[in-house]
Amino acid sequence: MTTLAQTCFHCGLPVPAGSAWSVVIEDVSQPMCCPGCEAVAQAIVDNDLTDYYRTRQSLPEGAAAIVPDALGLYDAPELASQFQGENGNAEATLSVEGIRCAACVWLIEKRLSQVPGLQSANLNVATEKLQVSWDAAQCKPSDILEAVREVGYVAYPFDPIQHGEMLRKNARQMFKRLFVAGLSMMQVMMYAVPVYFAEAGSIETDMVQLMRWASLVLTLPAVFYSAQPFFQGAWADLSRKVAGMDVPVALGIAAAFAGSVWSTVTGEGEVYFDSVTMFIFLLLASRYIELVARRRAAASLETMQHALPDAAWLLRDFPNSREASRVPAAQLRAGDVIIAKPGDPIAADSVIIEGDTALDMSLLTGESQPQVRRMGEQVVGGAVNMRQPVILRVERVAKESTLAALIRMIERAGQGKPAIAHWADKVAAWFVAALLVLAAGVLLFWLSHDVSRAWPIAIAVLVVSCPCALSLATPSALAAATDRLLRQGVLVMQPHVLETLHRATHVVFDKTGTLTEGRPQLQSLALLGSLQRDTVIGIAAAMEAGSAHPLAQAIISVAHTESATAIEIDRVTHAAGQGLEARLDDQLYRLGTAGFVAEISGSANSQMLADEMSGVSYVYLGSCSGWLARFAFSDALKPNALEVVSHFRSQGRRVVLLSGDSPAIVEQVAAALHMDETHGGMLPDQKLAYVQQLQQQGAVVVMVGDGMNDAAVLRGADVSFAMGSGAALAQSHADAVLIHAQLSLLLDAANAAAACMRVIRQNLAWATLYNLLAIPAAAFGLLTPWMAGLGMSLSSAFVVVNALRLERISPAMRKVH
Repeated sequence: MTTLAQTCFHCGLPVPAGSAWSVVIEDVSQPMCCPGCEAVAQAIVDNDLTDYYRTRQSLPEGAAAIVPDALGLYDAPELASQFQGENGNAEATLSVEGIRCAACVWLIEKRLSQVPGLQSANLNVATEKLQVSWDAAQCKPSDILEAVREVGYVAYPFDPIQHGEMLRKNARQMFKRLFVAGLSMMQVMMYAVPVYFAEAGSIETDMVQLMRWASLVLTLPAVFYSAQPFFQGAWADLSRKVAGMDVPVALGIAAAFAGSVWSTVTGEGEVYFDSVTMFIFLLLASRYIELVARRRAAASLETMQHALPDAAWLLRDFPNSREASRVPAAQLRAGDVIIAKPGDPIAADSVIIEGDTALDMSLLTGESQPQVRRMGEQVVGGAVNMRQPVILRVERVAKESTLAALIRMIERAGQGKPAIAHWADKVAAWFVAALLVLAAGVLLFWLSHDVSRAWPIAIAVLVVSCPCALSLATPSALAAATDRLLRQGVLVMQPHVLETLHRATHVVFDKTGTLTEGRPQLQSLALLGSLQRDTVIGIAAAMEAGSAHPLAQAIISVAHTESATAIEIDRVTHAAGQGLEARLDDQLYRLGTAGFVAEISGSANSQMLADEMSGVSYVYLGSCSGWLARFAFSDALKPNALEVVSHFRSQGRRVVLLSGDSPAIVEQVAAALHMDETHGGMLPDQKLAYVQQLQQQGAVVVMVGDGMNDAAVLRGADVSFAMGSGAALAQSHADAVLIHAQLSLLLDAANAAAACMRVIRQNLAWATLYNLLAIPAAAFGLLTPWMAGLGMSLSSAFVVVNALRLERISPAMRKVH
């Protein structure tokens, strides 16, 4: 058995460059394209089913290779861990091949609803991802996969790399069909246009018949190659006694082509070869645009997936030996020591135990500038080492790293549907059946009044009223908006976020870590003696060197920022709860509370103590010669906090501050931000009670918190946002996460919500208006088949292109400034 270079041995898709997935099959290490194929192939080997590979006739086409007999392999205990969900239930994200339109979504979800033990199933037509959850005691993964297969589709565990390759492959194939249809259309038009514009009798009958036969030959590739997906979809729908959206399309194409062939053979009646080729081309064009939009929606996740390190350099015998061996990142365990060389991604969440460096953390924090990290500081997996080698101790394994947690959250995001999407799906589901009944009625009516017009009018009704635009109106807009927000740094986890945010009446903020930085920063420095600012900061930083106290870190940060003079001091001692004492040039210095410093510097000036403000922490520096400086620290407001609050107030929304801090401090923050209402000293259950009270009064509440301490109130609000940073991402209970922990991203979400709802209303209005006008026009014979094909295709293209405008939403703070 030989290994196929650069292709997955299990499914046949290309293997991403640098991937480390492989399975030993009959003593040969075979490459795999993703963890899903690796897991399935390993299960095949473990269950002594390698005959599957030995006897297969050819490599399968993508994940469709999963034959029914092999579906049971997904039930193997070895694979159970990847399906573990919350509350003891199982859940999975699946890729689904063969999605053509929203009717496919309705069909798959309807079939899955009949599977015993299945609790929920949401299929997103824009991303072709199926989110399912089930009771593991009543249902197995193979039951779900087999149910999807029964209705003509193939599902398999989602992997963004494989999913992206599938979308690219579908796009290439659809483009070929589109090209053939376009070529056929242009050639047929060359024969049709002269007939349209020629005067009666100016073209000889034999010449007209010759052009008809030529048009017939040129239409064959469009009908039997380009239109093949429509016929396959319609046959699958009819075989299951379901009226999908491909049914009227296929009937329209078949009827127009069959009637034209009959007219060509008999030499009597009209031909519609130009209408047939134009309809196929325009419909494929609109679906190609839709497929491009799906690919763009999957691009952000695929970028993050590629950032997950495949391997790491492990120091097995550190510190006795620094010999490093390259191992798969998946094999790392907590406590392992690794070395990251310049240019290497950090393989897992770790802490630096030797060396200093700068890291590119743009994927996680959005910060374009390298971030300096020193010995003892934590580093998240996925960050790229930019400067020099560092040695790290692994704290979390690769699959539990911050980046891996973020990717899992993104995989689950966007799977559900808001209420407006459910409405559109229900309308589209019965619309097709009503359309077929209408077309049959129109045909019977015109057969009794004008037989020559009956056939083309019935074709026009079938073609013009395909509800593709109605079905695409909502998912295309949501996919474009959520994809844009993800690239800006907002991860939308729940389907109702944009819809609910747009109609919110109250915006409730937590204080610490949300409106404020959550750590002390130097507010002011008062010089009380003869030393200059640079020297004072240098002495204080030298005394605090090595301390992990938040105030100490704030002083050290100021010293680094202002490049303060480096000073060496001797014999630093710590007085618990009071401060530090050290010697410099045989003189004693103290840094700490006013009382502690006063013991060597003399009594404090009463005026100096009188102007101290609540909510501010003060640190004094003095020597035996007298008082030297007073440092004032406070929890600074986040950048753009005032702009964000002002934005929501300007829209008529009531802005509230809830915090567990003392009322005096909370009042100061609220006054600085001009908030409508303030409540301090509140416990988590009191915050939840307050939000519930607002909801009972009819308010729609947005809650913005830190994602961990506010878990209860975040779950209780109508829609919630968590300030996500570091490990907090994996613990968030919010409906959406501001990944970069930047408050301005909340305005990006608000702007996107308004724009998305506006586009959805436009799309639904257009789709409804189009059908109200086009269907009666076709039924009364005012539209020819080619006009109907043009109208239907343009209506679908309109909603997709209109939705793609959401990709151009500008970051909010650019507008503010």
